[in-house]
Amino acid sequence: MTSATPARAFELRHVQLARAMFAAIAAVMITFSPDHSAGIGLSVFSGFAIATGLIFGLAAWLVLRAGQRWVGVTMGIVSLLAGMVGGITTARSTTLFFVVVIVWALATGLTETVAGARALRAAAPGVSAERAAARDALTVGVITLVFGAALLFVPTQYALQYYIAEADRSFTLTGITIGVGVLGGYAAIVAVYLAIAGFSPRRDADAVTTDGSSAVAQAAASTSTSRASADLRTTEEAPGGTA
Repeated sequence: MTSATPARAFELRHVQLARAMFAAIAAVMITFSPDHSAGIGLSVFSGFAIATGLIFGLAAWLVLRAGQRWVGVTMGIVSLLAGMVGGITTARSTTLFFVVVIVWALATGLTETVAGARALRAAAPGVSAERAAARDALTVGVITLVFGAALLFVPTQYALQYYIAEADRSFTLTGITIGVGVLGGYAAIVAVYLAIAGFSPRRDADAVTTDGSSAVAQAAASTSTSRASADLRTTEEAPGGTA
């Protein structure tokens, strides 16, 4: 008789909620900051990337199965490196912001998109938890790729002078202002999506166990074994049955 798989202390929903929390912090910091310079943008991105990298590292160790750990390790390393480069205060500039953030977005976005697509193809049609997790990874990966591609079209040397009569002041819209604003928008979208995914209820019957099988499959196998044992006992107890 096999014992039931114990419930894990950390699950995929915890990873999603942790990512959502740090993305929300980054979005709030950028939204309420009057300064959208390269220094502020890289400062916020550095903290966000390092925190996200640590989350991916913990996920690879505590949550992901053996065949999926490469995703957490890859994204964790890329995020940590990008965050550390962005944290070099003496090197912060408009060019560094766009280079680091674009490389990070394209690398992690492609990794998560490929992993999500592969998991979606491999997931059994009847196991909704596996398919939901794969769809979430695929969606966030595509959003990150779109974010990186959008930054590629932002001119780094762009500058537009405009005047607001109500404030009686002239302002300048620059490429870095747009880039930091796009980063804040991306962080807000990811925070909302991952928070919804993390708080979405998952049926216990569709939960994925530690060994990679689903509770549905295990329950079906257990039921089939029980029925076979019952049929065997009935045959043995029937008149003329084999002792």
